[in-house]
Amino acid sequence: MANAGSGALASFLFFFVFPAALHKGAAQYPVVSQNLVTENVSVVEGDTAIISCRVKNNDDSVIQLLNPNRQTIYFRDMRPLKDSRFQLVNFSDNELRVSLSNVSLSDEGRYVCQLYTDPPQEAYANITVLVPPGNPLIEARDQILQEGNQTEMTCTAMSSKPAATIRWMKGDKELPGKPRVELTYDKMYTVTSRLTFTVGREDDGVPVICIVDHPAVKDFQAQKYLEVQYKPEVKITVEFPQGLTREGENLELTCLSKGKPQPQRVSWVKVDDDMPPHAVIIGADLYIENLNKSYNGTYRCTASNSVGESFDDYVLYVYDALTTTPLPTTTTTASTTTIPSIISSSEVHQDSAPSTEPAAHDSRAGEGAARAMDHAVIGGVVAVVVFAMLCLLIVLGRYFARHKGTYFTHEAKGADDAADADTAIINAEGGHTNSEEKKEYYI
Repeated sequence: MANAGSGALASFLFFFVFPAALHKGAAQYPVVSQNLVTENVSVVEGDTAIISCRVKNNDDSVIQLLNPNRQTIYFRDMRPLKDSRFQLVNFSDNELRVSLSNVSLSDEGRYVCQLYTDPPQEAYANITVLVPPGNPLIEARDQILQEGNQTEMTCTAMSSKPAATIRWMKGDKELPGKPRVELTYDKMYTVTSRLTFTVGREDDGVPVICIVDHPAVKDFQAQKYLEVQYKPEVKITVEFPQGLTREGENLELTCLSKGKPQPQRVSWVKVDDDMPPHAVIIGADLYIENLNKSYNGTYRCTASNSVGESFDDYVLYVYDALTTTPLPTTTTTASTTTIPSIISSSEVHQDSAPSTEPAAHDSRAGEGAARAMDHAVIGGVVAVVVFAMLCLLIVLGRYFARHKGTYFTHEAKGADDAADADTAIINAEGGHTNSEEKKEYYI
């Protein structure tokens, strides 16, 4: 028993005492062998790295793992190095697998898997420590923007390894930035990207996102919402009337405006002329009573804010008032027919207004005007057709009346018994006065 224990202890001391000599020999005569396999490792700072030394065809040779300073970390299943962060994960004739916890930048380097053969065989595993950047910082030159102006933003990703990549998104559109990379004193990288673009009113409330791409992190980003001021948008709407504007009627217009900031001042004017005496302005509404053709012209609504002002125009054209005109009454011996009809002068005769559509809002192209004209034309056509049919009936009636008459034939009774014509006349009853009246009709 004592001899056996002494032999085991001697073997342990041999491997523990003489590793330096073995390392020196291995360093002088290394052989990179395909029989010994390992892989490079990338690990985030603070995480755990796994180093694996595998032998394809082992002939009972000893496997050990060395650090970048060629100090033995594990010899077979024993750890001579006093660093408790290294732990044995698996040991067999074909594999030595070791974990390194809480990895730091000082652990980065080339680790050596060594197989004691003659000559020794080695394989190398590079450990790369990844350091994620700090939270990205996004800064804007202008906090409040105005449409049409150019602005600038910067995004910074600090203290990373390797250097990060920065991308920009405005809404769902990617924009190009100008990156700058700096290497700091602690061998870290700081990346700054600058973005320049022109804003419009459609950019108000849109997020600008700085996206940081790095192998140690995913979905690392910062964003800032744009606040864009813009001049008003102005639109005139017709509240009354819905169709054509005619003499004697009232007109009501509303000026709708939207901007940022919201317009504080809205004004009405008549272009190149004074406002009608019956015009009343209440806020954004314009009222004109008892229209007449002297009010024709262009009415302009203007809205303004701190960014600028905008306007919209409405072209007023006043049509003739509606009139009631009865058609003539036609009387015949058979019947009497009266056809009343209400026809406006603007519907029977073509107005003198031009047919081209104006650029601004125009009462000549008001809503419902085309529909009213269509109804008037259809009513006129129907009236003409009915009138023509009645005239035809009257003509036919008069024609029938003129061709109706009474005809008489004079034949003496008893002519059948008389020997001759004279006797028939003499023997006739009543002569001509008693002759039978016969009527014939021709159509």
